[in-house]
Amino acid sequence: MTQYKPYAQYKDSGVEWTSLRLDRIFSVVKERVSTSSHQLLTPSTVYGVIPQDQLPSRPQQALRDDYQVAPAKPNDFVISMSSHAHGIEWCGHYGGISPDYTTLRLKVDSNFAGYLKYALKSTFMISQLGQFKSGVRMGLRLQWNDVRVCTILLPSMPSAQAIANFLDRETERIDALIQKKSKFIELLEEKRQALISHAVTKGLNPDAPMKDSGVPWLGEVPAHWEVRRLRYICNITTGSKDTIMAEENGRFPFFVRSPIIRRINTYTFDGEGVLTSGDGAGVGKIYHYFNGKFDFHQRVYLFFGFRHVLGRFFYHYLIANFHKVALDGGAKSTVDSLRLPLVQNFEFTIPPIDEQEKIILHVDEQSFKLEQLMKSTEISIALLREKRSALITAAVTGQIDVREEVVG
Repeated sequence: MTQYKPYAQYKDSGVEWTSLRLDRIFSVVKERVSTSSHQLLTPSTVYGVIPQDQLPSRPQQALRDDYQVAPAKPNDFVISMSSHAHGIEWCGHYGGISPDYTTLRLKVDSNFAGYLKYALKSTFMISQLGQFKSGVRMGLRLQWNDVRVCTILLPSMPSAQAIANFLDRETERIDALIQKKSKFIELLEEKRQALISHAVTKGLNPDAPMKDSGVPWLGEVPAHWEVRRLRYICNITTGSKDTIMAEENGRFPFFVRSPIIRRINTYTFDGEGVLTSGDGAGVGKIYHYFNGKFDFHQRVYLFFGFRHVLGRFFYHYLIANFHKVALDGGAKSTVDSLRLPLVQNFEFTIPPIDEQEKIILHVDEQSFKLEQLMKSTEISIALLREKRSALITAAVTGQIDVREEVVG
C-alpha cells in the first residue's frame, strides 16, 4: 500500500481550482412523489445512500399510503442529520428520500459527481458544515438556506476525474484493510466468547467425568457440578432512575441500557452486583460487573446477594450463555424485552467455590490478552480511517498531484 506523507508535507499539485458556493453546483429537489412507485432510500455515514431494507439494523418504517418522498437518482447528493460531522452523502440508486433530509441535484456536468463524492466528505467541507448545525435530534439538522453558502474547490474536468480515479483506487485499498482488521476483531471476540462459554459450562479439566445437565442448550456438564435456576442463587431488582438524570461529572457510576457507563450524583446500591439491560437493543448483549456505590436505570436488572456462586463467575456465565435464552424469540414483544419469570428461571452451572475461583482467574487472564489485541487492532483501524480522511482532503484541496503519485 502507498505510504502517504503527513498532510502538511504535500506539495501543491499545480492544478487550477475554482472556488464555488454549493448553490452554484446544486439545486434542491423539491418534487414529491408517492412511495408506491419509489423504493425508500436512507443516507448512512457507513454505507452512503442505500435502500432502507439493506441497512443491517435499522427497523423498517411503517409509512402512510400517502407518504411523499423526494425522487432521487444516481449522482444526487443528500444532506442528512449527520452531515455536520460526516459530510454530504452521494446517492447511487433510484428511489425516494424522506423529506426529513435535503436531496440535492447537480447543476454542473454529472461527470464531476465522482470527484464531488469525496470533496463533500472532506474535512474541508465538514468544517464549514459544522458551523450551521442546529437542533437536538439524534442528528443535528442543516438548513439548505444556510449551508448553500459553503464553498467547494472545483478543478477542471480532467483533473476532477483523475482525482476521483485516484481516490477510488486508494480508498478501496484502505477500506479493504479496514474490513480485514474488523473481521479479525470479530474472530477474536468469537474466540473470547467460546473460551468463556467452555470454561463456565465444562470447566478446565478435560478429563472430568460428565453428566447430562437436563437443559437442552447447556448439554453435558462436569458430574460434580450442580445446576440451579437463577432465582435460587441471587436476588434480583431493577433501578428507579431514567437516562435524563445522568450528570456529566457525577460522583458515581450510572448504569443505563447502553454499554456506555454514565455518571450521576446519587447511588441506590453499595456492593457487588451484575447488571444487564431489561429492554431495548441491549437485551442479551450488555453486561456490567461492579463492586461499590452506583445507581441504575429503571429498565436495568441488578443481580446481587449471590449464594453458592461468586459474583465474577456469575458475570462470566451470563455473558457466555444468557443470550441463548434472552434472544431466542420468546422474550420479544414490540421491542426486545426481558420478562422477570424468564430471568428467574435461567439455569446456572454451579461448580465448587474453589473451582469457580480458578475459572475466574483463567477467564480474566485469557480475556485480557484477547481484549488487548482487539484494542490494538481498533487503534490501527482508527489510524487507517484518519489516513483515509487526510488523503481525501489533501486530494480535493490540491495538495496531491495525482499525475506524479506513486501507486504500489
